[in-house]
Amino acid sequence: MIRTDDRKSGDTLRRAAGCIVLAAAIGIAAPASAQKSPAGSGQTEIARGIVDGLDKVFGGPYAGHRAAHAQGILLDGMFRPSGHAASLTRAEHLTGSDVPVLVRFSDFAGMPEVPDHDGAANPKGMAIKFLLPDGGSTDIVVHSFDGFAAQTPAEFRDFVQALGSKDPQVLADHLAAHPAARRFVDTPKPAPVSYATEAFFGVNAFAFTNAAGESRFGKYRLVPEAGVAHLSEAETKERDADYLSRDMAQRMQDGPVRFRLLVQLAGEGDSLTRAAFPWPKDREEVELGTFFLTGFAENAAARQRDLLFTPLSLVGGIAPSDDPMLISRTRSYRLSHDRRRTRDPVVADSQ
Repeated sequence: MIRTDDRKSGDTLRRAAGCIVLAAAIGIAAPASAQKSPAGSGQTEIARGIVDGLDKVFGGPYAGHRAAHAQGILLDGMFRPSGHAASLTRAEHLTGSDVPVLVRFSDFAGMPEVPDHDGAANPKGMAIKFLLPDGGSTDIVVHSFDGFAAQTPAEFRDFVQALGSKDPQVLADHLAAHPAARRFVDTPKPAPVSYATEAFFGVNAFAFTNAAGESRFGKYRLVPEAGVAHLSEAETKERDADYLSRDMAQRMQDGPVRFRLLVQLAGEGDSLTRAAFPWPKDREEVELGTFFLTGFAENAAARQRDLLFTPLSLVGGIAPSDDPMLISRTRSYRLSHDRRRTRDPVVADSQ
């Protein structure tokens, strides 16, 4: 149960919790071409400001939990590459044989016991870890909103801090000055019928290079084979607090839950470094393969605490773009990961 005294500035929290978005996880290292923000606004300082802002919104930090996407389920599965993937990339997990995967679905809020049907639980997150034959791994991180709430790392820090402010005028002023944040707040985010009926979108662009050395930029998309379906407001109110995990358990008894992995390719004029607004829907797509999700992972609670899903955990054939949001995501979630694995999250965050 969420404690009342944790709901700082209650009305602002409830409104903001349903509005913020952050990818389910982050990366370990920044791309070599990335540059620091202006003096006094370095990426580490910005990352800390993002995590601090999320804590204020959700009444955290909560020991052992993520600053965002605190509640989730962890599934075992397998990925089967398609015959089209090699035309885009030489990445080993996308062009070889079947690869085992771990997949984490999550509610957005940083509150660990938020009900699946609560406004704070949307948008949803999906994080994928491919388990490679040599013992290594590579990840994909996506969420159920096509776009992002900010154009730059500093802008995103300012957004989450405005959402956590006790003064509602701070948020109003930020939205008035930032179209990306306004679009994000104004876009409906209905609860899905199931995790298996939600579409997921990559935030940032990556460079995909095939065996011939040909490179193209693209963004990930995850499409559910069951089709996209959401609940009405009335239907949402009728669902149990943990309806999504119960639903997935039932579905996997009947067979694997399937998602198709696509890459939407950049067209002329599409920005590679400003991820707040989606590319046109008519852009070419390449299908990379299919996920088959078969059951709940063992020791899921402990493994979810320890796992770090990182969009910059890459293999040959896939490289990051110069989007600076990749760095802020990386460092924000590294801070969140480090502190949730310690007993005292406040002390950990200060180190």
